[in-house]
This record gives sequence, C-alpha cells and structure tokens, in this order.
Amino acid sequence: MKYKIIDPDKAYNELPKISPQGITLNEDIYVQLIKSHKVLAELKGYSELLPNKNIILNSITLEEAKDSSEIENIITTHDELYKAIALKKKIHNPAIKEVLNYRRALFLGMDLIKEKGIFTTNMIVAIQQEIEENEAGLRKLPGTKLMNDLTGEIRYTPPDDQDVIKSLMRNLEEFINEENDKLDPLIKLAIIHYQFEAIHPFYDGNGRTGRIINVLYLILMRLLNEPFLYLSSYIIRHKPKYYSLLHDVTFKDEWEPWLMFILQAIETTAKETLTMSENIIKLFDATSVVIKNELNKIYSKELVEVLFSNVYCKISDLVDNGIASRNIASNYLKMLETKGILKSVKIGREVIYINVNLFALFKNPKRH
Repeated sequence: MKYKIIDPDKAYNELPKISPQGITLNEDIYVQLIKSHKVLAELKGYSELLPNKNIILNSITLEEAKDSSEIENIITTHDELYKAIALKKKIHNPAIKEVLNYRRALFLGMDLIKEKGIFTTNMIVAIQQEIEENEAGLRKLPGTKLMNDLTGEIRYTPPDDQDVIKSLMRNLEEFINEENDKLDPLIKLAIIHYQFEAIHPFYDGNGRTGRIINVLYLILMRLLNEPFLYLSSYIIRHKPKYYSLLHDVTFKDEWEPWLMFILQAIETTAKETLTMSENIIKLFDATSVVIKNELNKIYSKELVEVLFSNVYCKISDLVDNGIASRNIASNYLKMLETKGILKSVKIGREVIYINVNLFALFKNPKRH
C-alpha cells in the first residue's frame, strides 16, 4: 500500500486498497507484538475460567459502550446509565440511548461472528444500523467531510463515489477473512481499523462501528472468546494522538507509529480489563462471604450473581430469577442494605438498589 499526500478538501477516491505487501515492521514493533499477544492470551485464559462470564461481560461491555460513545462527544454518567438499565423503561435521553445501542450492536456482532465464522460487509452494516437505528446503509451521496470540532478546519474528505466505497468495502472484507497472508492478526487489526476509518462508509456511526470491529476481529481470530477487551478507554485517554496518527498514515504514509499505538492500546487495555475482571471476581467472592456469615438464611450463589449482573438491581430481578417471591425479595434487598452491600434509591414510584462497592469499582477504576 502506498498512501500519498492529498488535499483534505477533495474526496479521496484514490484511497488505496489493502494489500499485505508494503507494510514493514521494525524491531520495536516485533517486541511490542510479543507483549501484546502475551497479555491478550492471559485475558483469554482468565475469561475461560470464569464460572459465570456474564458477571464480567455485562460490566465490561457497558464500560466499552460508554467510552466509545464519549469519543464521539456522546456524554453520559455511570449513574444515568445504570438507572436506565435497571428501570427498563423507554429511554428518552439520547446520550443514554446511543450508549445502549452501541452495547446491543456489540452483542449482535458477537452473535453474527460466532454464527457465520466470517466477517462480511453486510454484518458491518447490521452493526452500524443497530447503533444508529436507521437503514441508510453505505453512503450514496457526497458531502461528508471530517472537521476539527474546535476550528472547523476540514481534516479529511473520505471517498464519496458510491462504486468506490463498495469496492473498498469488498476489498476490506476479503482482507479481514484472508487467513493465508502471513500477517500477524494484531497488525491486521491495526490496518483494518485504519482502512475502515479512511473509507468512512456510513453517514454516521463510523467511529463506534470501527471500534466494535476491533474486538470482533479478535474473536474471529480466536484471540478472545468474548468481547472482553476495553479498547475505547485507551483511545479516549489518547484521543488527540489517535486522530493525529490516523491523519499521518493518510497524508504521510507513516504506518509504524500507528501500528505501535494500536499494539500498545491492546496491551494496556488487556491488562486493565484483566485487573478489572479480577477485582470484580474478588468483590463477588468477598460479598458472598459476608452474606454467608451475616445473612446465611438468604444466601445463594444465584442471589449474588443477580447482585453482580448489573450495578443496579430491583425486586423483580430476584423474582424473575426464581430466587424469591416479591415480598421475600423485598426483605432480602432491605437486609442486604443494612449490611452496606446495597443502597436503595427511589426514582418516581420505583426503588432500585445499588451494589455500592461494584459501583465504586467502575466509577473510580485504576488505570495503567
């Protein structure tokens, strides 16, 4: 591949198709590759030992959805998100709606990958449609320009010819599913992510769709079994650098800094996700011990799993899981509140219960 200096105000209809040739890797990248693969393998191994993956999966995917949306300036708080999930009512707040759409799109993509065993353009379109709640599909009209939010400067104009966009997406699909090109899958992930963002195939939702593709590609390549990698947290902490490096591939053909950035993002976020997962399980075990010792009559593994399935729970969660009748479930939650495990919050006519320590774990995570 050879990327060239282009006029940011003109549609880049000459965007090169992906080829495994032309990508050179220096020694530093090979060293980083080993580090990234090692910690990714540790995360996969840990996840396979979990007795109930949903305890981690529900929490990690919501954090990923929140941070991925925040990159697009869709801002919501942990408190608003968890309350929306707990109440399960029609959501009117557009920011919360978009975060939860992202999460659904991530699960949809995971199901499609596991069912089909390949990654197609139609699957990418389905993911984007879940995020945006529309059926606009691939761009058909010109006029899309990527601009600096602060200055209004046009940074890049993606391809705007419908046939070019379709051709580039076919090429991207072939590259994703080609297993005999001898490229390391983590290097391929970095190339795929760049190319998707450069094609910018949709009117909206390209960034979030691209970040979902990242973790789904790792599942496709069997480097993860579930979408446990929390990449958006790293990108949001290094947002200016992320966009600068994307820009430098397009305008300067500088691949190595971009490849290094993605590999370091994988290593860092795999470590953070592993730490977060271990902390959730430790908290789960510690909470189980407290309930066994101090509220033994109400203890069951199923009860603790409900308390950790989301940060907030309510009486109906215990009823729906067959743990107790409504009146008894209400008493259980009140007893757990007396021990400081839960904290009740009244919203309108409903009462929901916060898992106090789990909420604190997500609100104030330790970052590398």
